[in-house]
Formats: sequence, C-alpha cells, structure tokens
Amino acid sequence: MNVLVWLAAILFILMVLIGGKKGVRSFLSLFLNIGVLFVAIFFMTNPENSPIIITFIACTLISWISLFYINEKNSKTITAFISTMITIVILLLFIVIVTEKSKIQGFGEESTEEISMFSLYIGVNFAQIGASVIIMSTIGAILDVAISIASSMHEIYHHNPIISRKKLFTSGLNIGKDILGTDTNTLFFAFFGGYLGLLIWFKDLSYSIGDIVNSKVFSTEIITIFCAGIGIALIIPITASVNAYYLVKTREK
Repeated sequence: MNVLVWLAAILFILMVLIGGKKGVRSFLSLFLNIGVLFVAIFFMTNPENSPIIITFIACTLISWISLFYINEKNSKTITAFISTMITIVILLLFIVIVTEKSKIQGFGEESTEEISMFSLYIGVNFAQIGASVIIMSTIGAILDVAISIASSMHEIYHHNPIISRKKLFTSGLNIGKDILGTDTNTLFFAFFGGYLGLLIWFKDLSYSIGDIVNSKVFSTEIITIFCAGIGIALIIPITASVNAYYLVKTREK
C-alpha cells in the first residue's frame, strides 16, 4: 500500500511540475476514467443490459473526460471528439463480427484450474463482453492519435491560413503516417511485456508454435492488437478529413 501511495505521489508531483494545471486535471482524469470503467462493469453484470451499448457509452464518457476535461473545449478537442466517435462506431461493428466469428470469448484452457471452483453460468453474453474488452483496449490509442493529428493540423492552419482543404488533409495524413508505426509498435510491445510470463510458461510446457498460435489466450491478445491497429489506421484519415473540413469551413464563414 505504501508503495502505491508513493508512486501516485511521485506521478502527481511530476505531472504538476511539467503540466501545471493541465497536469492536475490529467491526474484527476485517471480516477474519473477508472470510475467510469467500474460503473460500466457494474451495469454489464446485469443480463438485461447490452455490453456493447454500455461500452459505447463508457467510451464516450472516457473520450469526453480525456479531451474536454483535460484540454478544455476548443476547436481541436471538438474535432478530435467527433473523429473518435466515428471511429468507435465503425470499430464496434467490426469487432462484434470478428469476436463472434473467431470464438475468442470466454476463458482459455490455461485458466481452467483457477476458475474450476466457480460457476460459469453468470448470465452474460461472453461474445459481447469479449468485444467490449477489445474496444476498451483501443480507446486510449485512438484518443492519442486523434488529438495529436488535430493539434498538428490546427498549428499548420494557424501558420498558413490560406492553405487548401486538400493540402491540409494531405498534411494530416503525413502526420498520421509517422504516428501509425510507433503507436502500433507500442501496442505490440505492451502485449509482450504484459504476457511475458505466459510466453515463458508456454516454453516450459513445450508448446509448439502451432499450439501457441491456436491457444485462446494468445489469439485473443493478438486479435486485440490487430483491432487496435485497425482503429489507429482508421482514425488517421477520419481525423484528417474532419479537421480539414472544419478549418476550411470556419475560414469561409
């Protein structure tokens, strides 16, 4: 407990020193987002509620907190929020189909011993829960890319107000290309960092490459990475087009 308190204190001090008031809001937003997730989980346990709808509402609240609460309401956060919502809707529909077709919902064989004492008849749709987990895993990366591109495009427009919509859109795409590779690699290495113990266990159990690839635990995480990568790839042209349209339209008015 003391370690958690000290780490939280160090994080808070650094965020205040570097970010000032925005750093304080960023620190508080962590707890607000955690609260949103806990409330979402609470409602998901009710069989009458749709996990997909709850996930969409939770992602909307998380996006609102991460954009408007931290960075306040302005043209950059508005366009980033719109782009994020469009991407989440597209990604939700895609992920629901992928989850149902790939059958990755539920627990893997590696978890059989730990959950054998519990009842699995809990009355929730595991396919939709699996889709919810994937979309929740991607929301952070999507928000990061959206606000990065929006901020960069607004800066470009500020220094060149007469730029055409096509050139502004192209600039947004070029910015996104640089972000795409680094963010996708971040998701990939985050998986290996978080599941390094599992991979070592696979080796100790003499799993073949085929066994590892076909295990539900491994497949679920790889599909999550791919879906997150698809989300990052989608948000780039969507954010670029929304910002180009908004900025040029504002100039015309």
